[in-house]
Amino acid sequence: MKLSKLSLSTRIFISMILLVLGASILIVGITVYQYKLEAENYHRERLERKEQAIRENIKFILASTTYLINTENIDMIFGERNKIHEMAQVHEMQINIYDFQGRLLIKSDQSFFRDTTDNQLDKDILRKLERSESKRYIEKTEINGQKFQSSYTYILDKKFKPLAILYLPYVQDDTVLNRDLNNFLIRMLEVYLFMLALAIIMSYFLSKYITKSLKIISDKITETRLDKRNQKIDINNASEEIYTLVTAYNSMIDELEESAVKLAAGEREQAWREMAKQVAHEIKNPLTPMRLSVQSFERNFDKNDPEIEAKVAEYSTTLINQIDTMSSIAEAFSNFAKMPAQQNEMLNVPKIVKLALDIFNEDYIQFSSEKEEILAKFDRTQLIRVITNLVKNAIQAMDKQENPRIMVSIHEEEKNVCVIISDNGAGISEENIEKVFEPKFTTKSSGMGLGLAMVKNIVETYNGSINFTSKPGRGTTFKLRFPK
Repeated sequence: MKLSKLSLSTRIFISMILLVLGASILIVGITVYQYKLEAENYHRERLERKEQAIRENIKFILASTTYLINTENIDMIFGERNKIHEMAQVHEMQINIYDFQGRLLIKSDQSFFRDTTDNQLDKDILRKLERSESKRYIEKTEINGQKFQSSYTYILDKKFKPLAILYLPYVQDDTVLNRDLNNFLIRMLEVYLFMLALAIIMSYFLSKYITKSLKIISDKITETRLDKRNQKIDINNASEEIYTLVTAYNSMIDELEESAVKLAAGEREQAWREMAKQVAHEIKNPLTPMRLSVQSFERNFDKNDPEIEAKVAEYSTTLINQIDTMSSIAEAFSNFAKMPAQQNEMLNVPKIVKLALDIFNEDYIQFSSEKEEILAKFDRTQLIRVITNLVKNAIQAMDKQENPRIMVSIHEEEKNVCVIISDNGAGISEENIEKVFEPKFTTKSSGMGLGLAMVKNIVETYNGSINFTSKPGRGTTFKLRFPK
């Protein structure tokens, strides 16, 4: 999972833990490095101190000897009364003395350290010692995991003339230092484990505290809707950044409510204007033939006409039909404008739907239900209106259909009741799919197109939903869902 996809609190938590771990690893690394550096300095300084002490001891021996001080007499000077062995025991170091060609002149029998030298010094060592400005050369070696520092210097007489080469092999015994380092690292590990546990706990609560305000704001933004009253955010003790964000959100809510009121008022005004135009248009249609019929009857009226009674009857029938059309227009408009009130009446949905279907005489209407009794809260009259409108539309879609079929079925879906009305009629064209539930939309030559808009209005009033699928020439299926 990418870090960018994690929540802010999780990212803060992980970042703080990684910061503690990184700091711990860095400190341990620096500590170990510094410890080893100090150990190297300790061994170097210790070797220098021992070398200086041995050189002072050699200087004293040379000053007190009775032999002629030259390279040839070195072995006799230091071999007299085992003086080289005494020095080695006092300083706890092996001491080897070579001539300028690298041949061994004398060495101690010191057994404290391993003898890593040969009877002949390497020419490369002689060359490096000779070229050294300080006339001192340190060679670092490692044999079988044991580190050595080998010191090569010149033994000088009173006139600072080189007499021989002094070789001191020094073993770097880090046993005590390593033990101290291990003990230190163990104690440090215990401390950092405690700190890590404390950091995890603090990181968890701190990340929750930091993101708490953001979570409240996020939830409020998610719940923000244009069609309802939105609550403002009230957060105490918020940081300056969070306070600025909350202030901006609350200002947005005020502006949103003002815009919603203006928009709703504008939409209602526009909707009623359009509806008034539609109603006026629908009413004018029957008025024109009524006017023409009255004028024609007035011009042609003759009480002595033997067919006057038939003409009066025809005239009356025409007027009654036009009046019925106007009445149906007024009733459709009234039904659409009247919002259904929620009655929360517990109904047996299959029984009510079957009752609504009984008013139709078409024998191709089929009904089925998953159960004989499926209870739901709905208004009895409104449910009948919904089913009646949908079935009536399906019947009208059966025009010129050779084998008409309408299927009405009912079943349960979790906590919802589902009513499906399907037909094999003409279907709905793609350009009209988006307009089906719009008021005053119709594909028929008569009617105001308020039926499906009214059905959608009723269903959504009861927290339900309505959708449909349609294929031109193959039929349409409407699916209603509303809670039990």
